[in-house]
Amino acid sequence: MSDHGKRYQEALSAIDREVAYSPVEAVRRLKAFPDAKFDETVEVHFRLGLNVRHADEQLRGTLMLPHGTGKDVRIAVFAEGDKAREAEEAGADVVGSADLAKRIEEGFTDFDVAIATPDQMGNVGKLGRVLGPRGLMPNPKTGTVTFEVGKAVRDAKAGKLEYRTDRGANVHLSIGKKSFEERALIENYVAVVDEIMRAKPSAAKGRYIRQVTLTSTMGPGIHVDPSKVRGILEDLEEAPRETVPA
Repeated sequence: MSDHGKRYQEALSAIDREVAYSPVEAVRRLKAFPDAKFDETVEVHFRLGLNVRHADEQLRGTLMLPHGTGKDVRIAVFAEGDKAREAEEAGADVVGSADLAKRIEEGFTDFDVAIATPDQMGNVGKLGRVLGPRGLMPNPKTGTVTFEVGKAVRDAKAGKLEYRTDRGANVHLSIGKKSFEERALIENYVAVVDEIMRAKPSAAKGRYIRQVTLTSTMGPGIHVDPSKVRGILEDLEEAPRETVPA
C-alpha cells in the first residue's frame, strides 16, 4: 500500500461514516488526521434540496471568509489605461485587453479569478467556451465585472469566494487550509453556512440542507450534521477536547 493509502486508511479508521458529527467535532477530527506532505485545502460540500432546473431555485453569489482561504490567488484583469494601472497597483497578476484575450484563446489559464471592466466585455465575451467551464467567466452578479477593479482585486486576494449550485444542486467551497487554527476553520465554516442559509431561495420546498461533508485534499469525507446551523461557535467553547481521538 502506498504512503498516501496508509494515511487515508488511518484517517478513515478514526471516523464513523454512519455518523453525522457536529461541525466542531468534524473539524477536530479532520485536523487530527495524519498530515500529508503539503498543506491540504479544507473543503465543505453541501447537497441542497433544490430543483436547479428552475431558475428561481439556483444559488449564485459571493462571500468573504473571516480568515481567508490560505490560498495565493492569481488574478487576471481585463482593463486599459487608468483602470489597468489601478489593477496592477492593487496586486493583479496579469493585466491586459485584446492581448490578454488572445493569450487565453491560445491556452493561457494560469489564474484563479478573472475580472473585467464593463467596456472590456467585447474581448471577454468570446472567451466563454474557455472560461465558462472553468468557472472563470467575469460576471456582474459576483462583482467581477466592475469599474472598481482595485477593490475587486483586493477582495479576491483577501479570499472572496464565488459559489454556485452545480447540476446536482451541490455547492463546493474551500474554507481554508489544514494548518489553520481550529477556531479559524470553524469561523470560516460558520460564515459559509450563514451565507448558504441567507441565500435560500423563497421557492425552495422541503428540507433545504440535505447533506454536508467536510474533507481535506487527501482525506476522507466527514459527514456533518446538516441541521446544525446555529450556535456552532458556542459549541466550540463548550465541547471538551478529549472527544477527539488521538
